[in-house]
Amino acid sequence: MSKARIGFVGTGRMGANMARRLKDQGYEVSAVYDAFPTIAADLAAEIGSTAATTLAEVTAAADVIITVVTDDVAMRGIFEAEGDSLLIGAAGKTFINCATVSPEVHVEVDAAASAAGATALEACMASSITQARNGTLYLMVGGTAEAFAGVEGVLKDLASSLRHVGGTGQAAKVKALVNMVMNINTAGLAEGLGLGSALGLDLKMLKEVFSQTGANSRVLETDGDDMIAREHDCYFSAAHAAKDSGIANALAAETGVNVPLSLAAEAQYHRMVDLELGELDKSGIAELTFPGRSVH
Repeated sequence: MSKARIGFVGTGRMGANMARRLKDQGYEVSAVYDAFPTIAADLAAEIGSTAATTLAEVTAAADVIITVVTDDVAMRGIFEAEGDSLLIGAAGKTFINCATVSPEVHVEVDAAASAAGATALEACMASSITQARNGTLYLMVGGTAEAFAGVEGVLKDLASSLRHVGGTGQAAKVKALVNMVMNINTAGLAEGLGLGSALGLDLKMLKEVFSQTGANSRVLETDGDDMIAREHDCYFSAAHAAKDSGIANALAAETGVNVPLSLAAEAQYHRMVDLELGELDKSGIAELTFPGRSVH
């Protein structure tokens, strides 16, 4: 059985690495598109694909279209009812939408795709750029069981952990909570290490104690050394952290749940953006807490 032709919209580091992974797995990556055409052109040249100049070209060239865009506005923009859109000629096609956007946008896109005779799934990623390249993503999928079954093979070639969590919008809710807790943990770790530094403690020792006690977390493993060494090469930007905490906090407001820690974490990430530190990795929040740094 031949593998599906894959199209990509959004070829930043995550999308590009997913495209590379599927190419390695024997898929035809038939078309790639990005809001910055040179990015798509470079990737197309690398993997032997076509750099589409319109969204409609991607739909026409592919059976399955994977989208990895930045936010609600970008997601709505690629599925417009008029003008250039992925919905043109979309009957029979499947969209796998991987961006972290609000659940309501996934619901809107699902309805628009269905009206065009297409299928949409959300495949929310709790993973890094490296995992995208290695095919070891953690994917939470929302949509119908039938739609999930139709592209499960593609998703398995991208992920080492794959969960169908429910209907449309459900995966986006789970992802919002994952990032909410992660962002709180990251902000808390930055404060703990920053205060430890101000107290003159050995930070290597402090990290080891954290790892052996209730202060342990996945963030300690991934971000602790980077916070201490001020190495903030971007894997998940502070700007994205601010956006994603905002999605979770909006859900909390809608449901009347009090989330003061999440609101405080969001405010810290927005402060980074205001200080033009938004493109640092989220570990860069330590720049706001460690003594003697440019901002604290």
